[in-house]
Amino acid sequence: MDRDRMIALGGRRLRACLFALVGSALAGVSASAQQFSADLVMRQGEKVVRVGSLRVSESKVRIETTDFADGFFLVDGEKPAATFVRPRAKVFMDSRQSSPLTQMFVAVDPDEPCRQWQTMASLAAPVDPDKWHCARDGEGAAGDRKADIYRIVAASGAGFVGWVDRERKFPLQIKTADGAVIALDNIRDEPQPAQWFEIPPGLRKFDPQALIDRIRQSDVWVAPPEQE
Repeated sequence: MDRDRMIALGGRRLRACLFALVGSALAGVSASAQQFSADLVMRQGEKVVRVGSLRVSESKVRIETTDFADGFFLVDGEKPAATFVRPRAKVFMDSRQSSPLTQMFVAVDPDEPCRQWQTMASLAAPVDPDKWHCARDGEGAAGDRKADIYRIVAASGAGFVGWVDRERKFPLQIKTADGAVIALDNIRDEPQPAQWFEIPPGLRKFDPQALIDRIRQSDVWVAPPEQE
């Protein structure tokens, strides 16, 4: 009887170990699906131009663009935060409206991507919920990948259309209000070093408002004339 009990106990332990191994494997697949890098290209008509690159690790995104060659953008969807980092100048600052890419290329919940897009838009500027709308607009293809299409309308004119890859939980391409298409190209599913998504040590935060306040208190500030 004791022998049968030991065999049964051993079988349960073996099954528990197998379930744990399967769970770990599935977790590894999920994590790897959320770690990738890609080039950013812009298409206007037949013209295709590389405009930068990005790296993704779960909810964190690093964006480098040709327009801001002296730095890079860090987006953290969980905090949430969008930061522009300039290592050579040893400063970093809130991204705000520096680049619309930080509001578009963010990790999303494929079942409810509107929430993340609205959150990142509110970091750049106040969002009027009555004039900001996001809704699913069917399915389509972005390159060779199937995607869910979402249409965002904003009072500021910063609306766009996004193609979301459900597997990667990330937009594969964005069509801006002026008709330009910015897309991920040459996607590489690969582990991303954690330090790529961190502000390098030794940098100080630059506050533009603090600089404006100091200028206002100096002799060079000229107050605008009062309106009658």
